[in-house]
Amino acid sequence: MDDGALPVPGAIADAERTAAMIRRLVDKIDDIHLTVDSHHKMDISHPMWWVDEHGNRPEPLTGVVVEADAMWFFDYVKRSRTVRAHTRILSMEKRTLAYLQALTAKQRYPHTIWPEHCLIGDPGHNLHPAVAEAVHHWEEKRIAMSDVVTKGSNPWTEHFSAVMAEVPDPEDPSTQLNRAFVDTVESADMVLWTGQALNFCLANTFRDTVNHFNDPSVVTKMVLLTDATSPVPGFDALTDSFMREMTQRGMRTSTTVDILK
Repeated sequence: MDDGALPVPGAIADAERTAAMIRRLVDKIDDIHLTVDSHHKMDISHPMWWVDEHGNRPEPLTGVVVEADAMWFFDYVKRSRTVRAHTRILSMEKRTLAYLQALTAKQRYPHTIWPEHCLIGDPGHNLHPAVAEAVHHWEEKRIAMSDVVTKGSNPWTEHFSAVMAEVPDPEDPSTQLNRAFVDTVESADMVLWTGQALNFCLANTFRDTVNHFNDPSVVTKMVLLTDATSPVPGFDALTDSFMREMTQRGMRTSTTVDILK
C-alpha cells in the first residue's frame, strides 16, 4: 500500500476502487480469489539473508547477480555490480547460489532484495480494510466463500506469482503449479484482474495462469482493470513488456467503473 514497508504509489486508491466495484457488481460476481503475500523475516528476498564481503547488510532494492559462480550485489542506478555477496549463514550459500543460477536461466527477473514486507502476522499481511469489507459483503449477500491463496512462505524462492514460485521447490507443493486455480480461472466466463503490483505479482500471476491454459484462446476472457492496479516505480520496462505481450495475446482492458455497466 501507499504507506507500507514496500509501498506501491496509488495502491490505496486502487483498493478503494476495487472495493466499490465489488459492491456494485455483487450480484454478478460468482467467485472471488484473493492472493496474499505471506513472508518470513528471514527470506531470500530480504536484507537479513545477505551480507557483503565486509559483513554489512545490503540496502533494500539492491540486486544480486551471478558471475563466474560467485554472487555479487548489483546497483540498479549505476547498472553495475559492486561488492561480493554472501549469505548471512554460510551453510546456506551453496543452495542460494544454485537458486540464483536457476533464476537467471529463466531470464524473467533479476533477483532483488526488497524491504521486509507482508510479514506473517503483521498488519501489512492483511487485506486492505475496504477490500476485506467488500468481500465479506459479497460473501454475505451471495452466501459464498472467497478463495484466499497464500504465497511466499517458503524462504528459499521468490514467489511473485500466485500460481507458482519463480523457482519451484521440488519438496514444497506450495511452490509448485497451482493447477486447481488455473483450471478455475480458465473455466470462467470472464475474469477481472486487479491488485499490486502490476509489474511483479499481478504480471507473474497473470502470465503463469494463461501460460498453463489448455486453450490459449481463453486469454480473451481476461480483463485487466487499469484503474485498480499500479506498478512498482523504476521497473517501467517490465510494465511495458507485460502489457504489450498480453494485449497482443488477447487480454482486454477496462476500468472498475466501466466494466459490466
